[in-house]
Amino acid sequence: MAFWIASVAGLAIAYLLGSMPTGYWAGRLLKGIDLREHGSRSTGATNVLRILGPWPALVVLLVDVLKGAGAILFARWFYPSLTPPTALDPQGWVPWAVGLAGLAVLLGHSRSIWLNFTGGKSAATGLGLLLAMSWPVGLGAAAVFGVALAVVRIVSLGSMLAALAAVALISVLEQPLPYRLLVIAGGAYVLLRHRANIQRLLAGTEPRLGKASRKPKAGLTAGSRMERAP
Repeated sequence: MAFWIASVAGLAIAYLLGSMPTGYWAGRLLKGIDLREHGSRSTGATNVLRILGPWPALVVLLVDVLKGAGAILFARWFYPSLTPPTALDPQGWVPWAVGLAGLAVLLGHSRSIWLNFTGGKSAATGLGLLLAMSWPVGLGAAAVFGVALAVVRIVSLGSMLAALAAVALISVLEQPLPYRLLVIAGGAYVLLRHRANIQRLLAGTEPRLGKASRKPKAGLTAGSRMERAP
């Protein structure tokens, strides 16, 4: 029983680490605003960039990356110290626990308990997770994001392409099955979190980096403007 309680506690710690609302804190501290009421209403680094500027966005980005990496490093340290029941493989169960901790930190970032289960889109936290779990996959995903951003200057598109690249890389590299499943599930979750961005990309209204979104047509209500804001 103690083993299972400790295992669940480890997942809770990973979730709480991910749920630290870095972007929300930045908005409150720097401008006294709630980022969930501005721009895309996300607390991620991209919305911080649009609302607060580049330096706060850089800090939020770095902290969000560290949250993902920290959860994986913690799980790799914590779970091997536990003594599993005899029914479990003493070594084989640890990658599964690390994979679950990765999912927990992604969920925490996007569904923070401190923000009524709202949050960011988990791209930066996912990058940190990848770098700590399999640095070649993390660097590959970061490279795809950088190239995409340089070419099209659309952060959301770069994030989604990076998630797809991570899935492709983890599938061809030698990695434990739990890690592969984590990256596939995490990549799908990042894409799901970007569904509004996908709609704007298809409509041609997704803003490019450094440019404002298209102004709404006359006659739209205030609520409609908020919904279409990037």
